[in-house]
Formats: sequence, C-alpha cells, structure tokens
Amino acid sequence: MLRIGQFTDTFLPIVDGVGRVAYAYADTLSKMGHQVTVVAPMYDTGYQGGFPFQLVDFKGRSFPGFKQYRLGEAVWDSHYRRRMRMISLDLIHSHSPFHSGSEAVRLAYLRKLPLVATFHSKYYDDFLKATKSESIAKMGTKFVVNFYNRCDEVWTVNKNSADVLRDYGFEGEIQIIPNGATLRSVHPSDIDEVSRRWNLGNDPVILFVGQMDWKKNILTVLEACAEMKKAGKTFRLLLAGQGLDMAKIDQKIHDLNIQNRSQMLGHISDTSLLDALYARASIFAFPSLYDTSALVVREAAVMGTPSVMVKGSTAAEIIHDRENGFLCENDAKDLARVITGVLEDPDLLARAGEKARETIPVPWETIMETVVERYTRLVALGKEGKLKDKRIRIV
Repeated sequence: MLRIGQFTDTFLPIVDGVGRVAYAYADTLSKMGHQVTVVAPMYDTGYQGGFPFQLVDFKGRSFPGFKQYRLGEAVWDSHYRRRMRMISLDLIHSHSPFHSGSEAVRLAYLRKLPLVATFHSKYYDDFLKATKSESIAKMGTKFVVNFYNRCDEVWTVNKNSADVLRDYGFEGEIQIIPNGATLRSVHPSDIDEVSRRWNLGNDPVILFVGQMDWKKNILTVLEACAEMKKAGKTFRLLLAGQGLDMAKIDQKIHDLNIQNRSQMLGHISDTSLLDALYARASIFAFPSLYDTSALVVREAAVMGTPSVMVKGSTAAEIIHDRENGFLCENDAKDLARVITGVLEDPDLLARAGEKARETIPVPWETIMETVVERYTRLVALGKEGKLKDKRIRIV
C-alpha cells in the first residue's frame, strides 16, 4: 500500500480536464487499496464526504476573468499546514507547475519524498492569451520548465505533448503515461430523455464538450455549422461546458445565424446525462489545437461516438482517419465537408464509432497498474537517497 499525494490547481467542482484526471487518479488508486490525499485550492466549502480519498484544501480566491479557477498559497494557510502535518506520504504527484506545484516541491523537499509531475497543458498559449506578450509568455514557459527540472520524474500523456515540453526547453527524460477512461454503459431511456429535453427529434447531432473558450477552436465548429446550414443540411449543434468566452460564443452563434440549429447547455455535472449526450450525438466535434490529450474524446468513444479532429493536432494522435474517427484540416469549410460526408454515410459512421469504442478508451485501472509500478520504483530510489535536490533551480 502506497501513501500518495495528488496535487492539483483544479478540483471539485471539476470544470477542466486536468481536474478530472486528478480525480480519476485519486479515485482509482484509492479503490486499488492505496491511501490517497488530494491537495487543491478550496473551491467549495460545502459537504465533501463520500470520496474514497482524503481532500485537504487550502484557501483560494477567484482568478480575475476565470471564475472557475482559484489562486492560493498553501504555505500561508495555517489550518492546511496543521492538517498536512498529520498526514504521512510516500510520494507526491503534481498535476500543475503553479500554486499546488510549488507546494508539492516544498513538501517533497522538506520530507525528502519523490516528486512526479505530469505536463498537461500548452502553457505558452495560456500565457500569451492572458498577457498578449510573447516575451512574458516565454518567461512563463521558463518558469514551467524550471518546475519540471526539479521533479524526480516527468510524465506527459502522449508523444506529441512530450514534443511540446521539449520545445519549451525541457531536456530531461520523459515518461509517456496516457490518460484512461471510465468504461460505462448508458440506458436507452436516458438517451431518449436527452432528445426530449432539448427537442432534438431525429436530427443528427454534432456535439462539443469542453471549456467555452476560443482557444478550443470553437469558432471553427460554429463556422462549419454555418457552412452546413447554407448548404441546406439538417443538424443540431450542442455545446456543453462553461468558460470565460460563453457570452461571445453565444453572440457569434447569432451573428452566423445558426441560433435555430444550436444550443449552449452550460456545465453538465450529471455523469449519466453527459453519457447520454455522448451516446445521442452522431459525431463529436473537437478541433482543438490547444489540448494535449482530450478526455472528452475518450468519453465519447466509450459511448460509441467517433470524433472529428484537426489533422496533426496534439490531441488527434489517437485518431486514424475513417477508421476510429475522422480528421480535417484546420479550416471551417473542410470541417463542414468532413461532417457532412460522415452524416450522409451511416454505415461508415457506425463502423468508426464501434472502432473508436474498441481502440480509444483504456480503463483507468489498466493505466494505474503502470502508474503504481513507476511510483514504487521512485519510492525505492528515495529510500536509497537517489532523488533530486529540489532546491536547485535550472532555467
């Protein structure tokens, strides 16, 4: 039995992929018999019972312009520090290089523990969008690389995301540990309820699930749907999620005159409802150039719904065109062409959906077997005194 700390800057209520990965790690490892403590900024002061793991949160405050995220310095929260002093850990795994990551480094140094960190996001893109400054974005990525240089082992979710981290300047060894999926089934009555709730009838459904943020390339989806409407194609576009660009996306839907074919559903926390949405969808449109690995594509595949993604994008590494999904150019007209062709070929759509179900989702339990092997190896190295000196800052 290992005592594992999972450190993350986003957690319950979960609004992004990183938080969902951290939850999956904590939940699956706990059910496998390991003792897991999640450390995250405080998001909700309500009842937090019912989890198979322990949640120790530190005071957080809203991040300007990003209501779904929290900022906080764990070291200044005396209640958090008292609780953590009572918890023994064998290893720390950080899912962020920022606030929780800094705390992970601090505790790993003080307790002489192994530190694992997963590189999840294209941080340069985030810095550039937030600051509109290439020089500041480059400084930000140096900070990120410095964090990963202080870790005993660095993981990415696929080869393409490893290439991104190397482009940032990281020169150390990288382990590829892919994301998993929770294999579930959906009841036909739940799918019928989705059709009734949003008055879908028998129309083909194009689904997007994710943050309502332009960085997800949502504009390409909207413009593709506008092209399809001009061509007289029948469809419904459903957008599930929340984010800082919700109002602008809604306005763009009206500007493109597709409001009678589109619905913004907001954040959906009900797992059964989300599963039914995936199952009801004809195709999952996810042309993001930002994401390193899309859990939503795996979740759609669990329900037998294939995805269309941009050729060469980092997250599209798992897609084989016209086999377990579909690829398009980063262009609205080409996306419209691909979706239209797929919707007009039900046999191809069904085959791709079944192949997606067979090849894309890997159970989290299977992924965690490899994770535990890596953890156990690092714990052994720690006992031998072979860990990095985490005081060293390498830029």
